[in-house]
Amino acid sequence: MQSRAFNRKVWGARALGLGLVGALVACGDTALLPPEAGMGATPTLPAPVKRLIPTVNIAPAKGWPEGVTPVPMAGLAVTALAANLDHPRWLAVLPNGDVLVAESNAPAKPEDGKGIKGMVMKWVMKRAGAGVPSANRITLLRDADGDGQAETRSVFLEGLNSPFGMALVGNALYVANTDAVVRFPYETGQTRIAAPPVKVVDLPAGPINHHWTKNIIASPDGSKLYVTVGSNSNVGERGVEAEAGRAAIWEVDPRTGSHRVFASGLRNPNGLGWAPGSGALWTVVNERDEIGSDLVPDYLTSVKDGAFYGWPYSYYGQNVDARVKPPRPDLVARAVSPDYALGAHVAPLGLAFSDGKALPPALASGAFVGEHGSWNRVPHSGYKVVFVPFSQGQPAGLPVDVLTGFLSAEGHAYGRPVGVAMDRRGALLVADDVGNVVWRVHSAPAR
Repeated sequence: MQSRAFNRKVWGARALGLGLVGALVACGDTALLPPEAGMGATPTLPAPVKRLIPTVNIAPAKGWPEGVTPVPMAGLAVTALAANLDHPRWLAVLPNGDVLVAESNAPAKPEDGKGIKGMVMKWVMKRAGAGVPSANRITLLRDADGDGQAETRSVFLEGLNSPFGMALVGNALYVANTDAVVRFPYETGQTRIAAPPVKVVDLPAGPINHHWTKNIIASPDGSKLYVTVGSNSNVGERGVEAEAGRAAIWEVDPRTGSHRVFASGLRNPNGLGWAPGSGALWTVVNERDEIGSDLVPDYLTSVKDGAFYGWPYSYYGQNVDARVKPPRPDLVARAVSPDYALGAHVAPLGLAFSDGKALPPALASGAFVGEHGSWNRVPHSGYKVVFVPFSQGQPAGLPVDVLTGFLSAEGHAYGRPVGVAMDRRGALLVADDVGNVVWRVHSAPAR
């Protein structure tokens, strides 16, 4: 009898939860501004939309139908460097041209899915293609003959913990797992590393680990590592204790593991890059959700040492988020405005500066951004790779669509772009974690 009663309660709770999920999907605000209004150096920031039930607009993950590929801009062509991967998230190109692919997904997060909202978010992630177990490996791809297709594929590293960022410094390969930066010895040309990892520094993780992806980049001289650590919540609703060391970019000494917060108030920074010419560090950041389809623009910005970028107390400079309690007007007064808005809820993850080698002149100076795509906006935004042109070290003009076609006419996701990187021949590589493909974008052959 007790077992039957327990089962009835469980199924009753599930039915209630499913009903609420249906209500969430059926409700929500619609964007009133064109996407371009939330882009550029001075985006339009309308009044926040206050709703009891947040907007949920999922693009269900479907994968690519036979014969269908993303659509490149005029003058470009796209081919698959490798397909049938397992949730490829991030890319690193080695000096000899080998491409490392982090096949990864979220680790177990038992405290991040409690309550009705937690259940809804689990459902959202599953529908969006993020519900599969993590392969926890890095795969090596080699295109020795230069035909744009990898003829060699090998398991380079395995047994990792939701790996994401990778950086090679001399003969040391650094990998950012979700909970630590680790180091491996590397020899040019090897196709597998069997040596055990050496821990460099622990990273914030734990049973919540809301934003689990940790990216990494080395300083040009290799003396420092810079590591992204996303927040543990949307707007600090779990309290400041849960956010210790988070919503920040760390500077790490790879020899000793000593570290400091280089910049803070960055809700979920991911891609990192050194801008050609100026040598400044840039990042792309996922901003907060649940205050409307037109807020808040995600952004691309240079990262200033010691700067505070507002999260959670304010957004896009000193625009106060009234949901955050208690308020911190002292921190809001310090908040730095980002350099460049990419649009609301586009979810920028990948960042790679153009090297000007092999793509058309219009793409010679600027930054490629992989936009994973929205869930908290009507209509959808992101789900593409864009190019932000630069002039004199700063963004100049609106983003240019480089690779589109990731959404079907019905609003299903054939794929979702994540990491981007320039290969040794100057083509753009794109990791597609729903399509399970690494795409290669290159100049179209002359006719």
